[in-house]
Amino acid sequence: MQYRKLGKTGLEVSEIGFGAWGIGGGMWGASNDAQSMAALERAIELGLNFIDTAFDYGNGHSESIVGRVVTESGKKYGSELLVATKIPPKNRIWPARADSSLSEVFPKAYIFEYVEKSLENLGLPHIDLMQFHVWQDSWAAQDEWKEAIAEITKQGLVKHWGISINDFQPDNAILAIETGLISVVQVIFNLFEQSPRAKLFPACEKHNIGVIARVPLDEGGLTGQIRPDTVFAPDDWRSEYFKDDRKLELSMRLKQIEQTMKQFELQIPTLAELALRYCLSDTRVSTVIPGMRSASRAEQNCAFSDGRLLTAADVKALEPHAWNKNWYE
Repeated sequence: MQYRKLGKTGLEVSEIGFGAWGIGGGMWGASNDAQSMAALERAIELGLNFIDTAFDYGNGHSESIVGRVVTESGKKYGSELLVATKIPPKNRIWPARADSSLSEVFPKAYIFEYVEKSLENLGLPHIDLMQFHVWQDSWAAQDEWKEAIAEITKQGLVKHWGISINDFQPDNAILAIETGLISVVQVIFNLFEQSPRAKLFPACEKHNIGVIARVPLDEGGLTGQIRPDTVFAPDDWRSEYFKDDRKLELSMRLKQIEQTMKQFELQIPTLAELALRYCLSDTRVSTVIPGMRSASRAEQNCAFSDGRLLTAADVKALEPHAWNKNWYE
């Protein structure tokens, strides 16, 4: 496993982090806690040290699983495991509406309340990185959130703060970055969604901000395992994400990517490997957080952090595969 700096936090994080949304159940259907814990334990054994969860992943269930494994694995391996979680918007609206106010989404007392709830779920003495689970940069100049994080940090409950940027709005945190109070941003970045490279990543580089790349596999679309005839379980939200003719359109685009792959100097056998190596090949990215709900998947993902990156020419060749879509809507 290779490691990178998480911006100005100074923390060394594994290039492959653990995306813990799926292990919370909920929108992903019934979760198998034993299997989830085995996946996380195997990833830690392979050198993964960064885990990203959220209160809203199963109403605290994901946090509870993460906390249990981190406590036991920390004792077993004697390693420092870093946990990031998120405060859900009070109005439970994702993404934050452009006309929403800070007072209805993240009032001061509410920020305190959910730090305490996450600490209780995790069973840890502090949170390494707390993120706002939505954001509008019109809030950046307001004092309420600044006062809250200053007081909470002073109490030692949270070490660093970040923003999980609204889906497909990568520039909607640049003003917050410029306040100097945010150390990390989390953003959708993958082969299809390349837009963070235009403005967000340069701003992060300028201000020494850590970058967490989420949805690197496009909810499974970039694994190559979702085909036109794929059927999802009724309680798996991806049946809506890949509805109608979307799986067929995806399949056509993946074939085009596979054609491009044949030109690469680095031989990459699978789309999933290409997708993760693409994210890691931008050195402004600190860590990439694919979901892993089995030990075998953890092994596959962690293996791609081996120091081998795509060349600048390879990355350039993949630019035409950017796809302006928002299937969350």
